[in-house]
Amino acid sequence: MPVKELHAERLHTMALPRVFDAPKIVIGVTYLAAYALLDWLSFIEPYAQLSISPWNPGIGLTFVLLLMFGRRMIPFAVAAPLLADILQRQYSLPWTFEVLSSVLVGAGYSLAALVLLRPRLRFDPALSSMRDLLLLMLVAAISAAGVALAYVGLMVASGFLPPADFSAAAMRNWIGDVIGIIVVAPFALLGLTRPRLIRLSTETMLQLAAIVVALIVVFGVVEEQQFQLFYVLFLPVVWMAVRTGLEGVSAGILVTQLGLIVGIHLFPAGTFNVTSFQALMLVLAMTGLVSGELVTERRRTQSQLQRQQEQLARVARLGSMGELAAAVAHELNQPLTAAGTYTRLVDEAINAGNTDPKMVAETAKKAVAQVERAAEVVRRLRALVRLDRSNRASWKLERAIKDTVELCQADLDRHHVTLRSSIPSDLPSVMIDLIQIEQVLINLVRNAIEVLGDGKSGRGVIAIDAAAADSDFVEVRVTDTGPGFSSRILENDFMPLGSSKAEGLGIGLSLCKSIIEAHGGLLKLEGGAQGAVVRFTLPIAKTG
Repeated sequence: MPVKELHAERLHTMALPRVFDAPKIVIGVTYLAAYALLDWLSFIEPYAQLSISPWNPGIGLTFVLLLMFGRRMIPFAVAAPLLADILQRQYSLPWTFEVLSSVLVGAGYSLAALVLLRPRLRFDPALSSMRDLLLLMLVAAISAAGVALAYVGLMVASGFLPPADFSAAAMRNWIGDVIGIIVVAPFALLGLTRPRLIRLSTETMLQLAAIVVALIVVFGVVEEQQFQLFYVLFLPVVWMAVRTGLEGVSAGILVTQLGLIVGIHLFPAGTFNVTSFQALMLVLAMTGLVSGELVTERRRTQSQLQRQQEQLARVARLGSMGELAAAVAHELNQPLTAAGTYTRLVDEAINAGNTDPKMVAETAKKAVAQVERAAEVVRRLRALVRLDRSNRASWKLERAIKDTVELCQADLDRHHVTLRSSIPSDLPSVMIDLIQIEQVLINLVRNAIEVLGDGKSGRGVIAIDAAAADSDFVEVRVTDTGPGFSSRILENDFMPLGSSKAEGLGIGLSLCKSIIEAHGGLLKLEGGAQGAVVRFTLPIAKTG
């Protein structure tokens, strides 16, 4: 796949798509202006009055430009160092040297960025994994070393730097460029590819305040103890890494680096070794970024594991495909049977010469309603397996119980079973999928009807009661005056495909449990003194 197409594919979920779609010239000019500004702000403690400073944030911007927008931006990357030298320096070097050095720096880092964008490496500019972060750090360190050696070597060969200063100058150049990449690039890449880099909160403000306090402590004793208290800066950075992950700690590292630069500006030259100070900052930045990425990956893994566990729990509850088919057959049997009954009544009425259009229309309408309910059952069963919550809304329990009584009334009358309900008038509404909860109540009521209507229990009674369990849940109790649950069912809680009924599929109670738990509630079976008891809880709909 061409680099351009691969790049577009990687960035299709950018947080700021308009930036990616902006004209090339606008992006390039904005980059040049930002590069020159950052170069001016960060040009401190230059080595031998040459273009070697302890922090080069513009190089980090160059990486971001090339990683986000590809090779078409290489001309701007080459021109940026030359423009910064022309605008910011207080001295002048031969034009041939300026142009050659700018080409060397721009081309060197352009090559490094293009290496990262090779399809074989599968580098993600959004830094979505530890591998991506380590690749960025590795390429930054290697490319910065190559550019530093070549740039300082050019200075020595041109006579602008004594050969004896080669190692010190190259080390200063390397640290400055790596710091610029490690501090600026992750922050900018995450800012462009994540919906929200950092959420301002009380804890975030405390973390930023801790960075300021640590900087004050470090610079307050720097003349007497040099770097002995530099480790204090690790405390707020690690705090941000642990609490906010890579996104937050990248911002914390940038703030820390800016604070160090301000401190270096405030202290007179020669007070401390700036190169050593920046080397410690490099260690701090790498430690913070790696720690933040570890936390982010752990959270991502936990989230994925939780989703997988929820999916597995549903699959385990419903069982194999055969059990799922049994569940569908069980749920469809009820409305389709009712639809068939109504259809036969229409047929019998017509054959018997009963042409009362009102009766025929009403019966046909009931048949159509049951067929539509069967279609809705299929859709809701599919939504249950997928953990779909889009159909949940605030409902009064009276509505679900009223619909249940209406749908089961024919069976209740045929088996001479009485259904009573007791719902307090002040009972709060619940957040439910109405069809699914009605299906639970229908399953429980019809199970009780089949037991009570077998002729062994006399005239049976089913009761549905509800009350507030606590501030978050309502408890519903379905009881009957039958023989109760067998010990096998109570001991083997909701074991699917096991039924005491001759034609039962044994999936009803298991499916009820799945629906209730998908709503965040619990369902329990109990053996009452004079019958069976089923309790389940539903979440109260929160207002405001």
